[in-house]
Amino acid sequence: MRTRLLAILLSLMAGVLLALGFPLAASLAAAQQQKVVVDRMDDAARFAAVAQFVTARTAEAAPPGLDEEGKRATLASELRRYEELYGIRAGVFHRDRAPMAVAPADWRLPGDEETDRAFEEALDGRRSHDPPQAWPWRDRRLVVASPIVRDGDVVAVVLTDSPTDGLRSRILHDWLVLGAGEAAAMLVAVLAAVRLTGWVLRPVRLLDAVTHDIATGRLKSRVAPAGGPPELRRLAGSFNEMADHLQDVLEQQRAFVADASHQLRNPLAALMLRIEVLGYSLPGEHRAELASVKEEGRRLARVLDDLLGLALAEHAEPDLKVTDIAELAAERVAAWQAAAGREEVALAYDGPGAATGWADPIALSSALDAVVDNAIKFTPAGEGVEVRVRVLTGTVEITVADGGPGLTEEELSRIGDRFWRSGRHQNVDGSGLGLSIARALLTAGGGGIGYAPRDPHGLEVTLSVPRSAPVV
Repeated sequence: MRTRLLAILLSLMAGVLLALGFPLAASLAAAQQQKVVVDRMDDAARFAAVAQFVTARTAEAAPPGLDEEGKRATLASELRRYEELYGIRAGVFHRDRAPMAVAPADWRLPGDEETDRAFEEALDGRRSHDPPQAWPWRDRRLVVASPIVRDGDVVAVVLTDSPTDGLRSRILHDWLVLGAGEAAAMLVAVLAAVRLTGWVLRPVRLLDAVTHDIATGRLKSRVAPAGGPPELRRLAGSFNEMADHLQDVLEQQRAFVADASHQLRNPLAALMLRIEVLGYSLPGEHRAELASVKEEGRRLARVLDDLLGLALAEHAEPDLKVTDIAELAAERVAAWQAAAGREEVALAYDGPGAATGWADPIALSSALDAVVDNAIKFTPAGEGVEVRVRVLTGTVEITVADGGPGLTEEELSRIGDRFWRSGRHQNVDGSGLGLSIARALLTAGGGGIGYAPRDPHGLEVTLSVPRSAPVV
């Protein structure tokens, strides 16, 4: 979300800068060219004033003591000095385009479209004040023409033909300055956008982290007051209220399950005792039915015990400490050897001699007991159950791999749900709460539990605990 929001903000800012930059660049180029055009028009006007004396038909119009040849020589000298000093070709031309005086001496009017347009404008009595724009990437010359008017008629035209190297260099320099300014503005925009998105999304990140904590069992997590838009701050407050209400509801549910389980155990124990006493007075043909009733009673007692264990597991605060996971796993494997032997199942441990992690030893032992118990129950005689310990970068894993029939993909997606049992295993003793209890015990301490099929058959249950203290 941060990336998308940054992309939108920066795209808008880049669009604004480009929308302003292109017209401004064109305006800077036009301003530079206009300065040059104004200078050339002034020069053309000066040459036109000198050429007035050359085009005069009477001696009264010329300065005293200056004949026609001298006037032409003066004009040609001015044009030559101008061309030598500035490198700009200049000339005075009759209406028929015949040269009156030009510099350099061999220069003649080129027949290109731009020169023709400027010359025609001057013949119409107008100065060519709007030549085509020069651009840095195009090498061209700048043509400016000015009419020489006498008695209201245009008798000749002054035309200057300037190189545009200096003009194009100045335009490019202005553009580089403009580009640097826009780059600096874009950098400021990036920094502002990063700060803005951080300010806007900080409540969202906190809300996402707290939501994950609650989803993984840390129900006491709350969104701390933070900056951001008022709407997101109100959302964070509403989320905290919802989390408080949810925690209250779950606490009530857990209390009810724990109280109900505890309260039902005494009447059930009394009922089982009376059934046992009643069995002594029943005739022999009813003994089988009585045994079935006793078995159902014992099953109900196990369900109540598991419900009470689940309620306590979800309610109790874990006592986290540095624990030797390898030693604990080896100890539990040794404790279950007798039960595995009765079922003719080979139970083995494989792992390092020591592997420390951050866990509640009692809770982890209970979770591992539930998983090992399940593995032994579902593994047929002659097969084996292996308990492996692995040390990874941030976690320590205990994997219990059984040799049972395994589960399908659909069943794997439901394993761990409360009271869920595969339809193929209904004849195996159990309440369907063992793995739920194991998950509750692990997640309370920052760990987790996962399930995967084992090749060629069976199920792998992996219990993981962090190697360092969970961040509270």
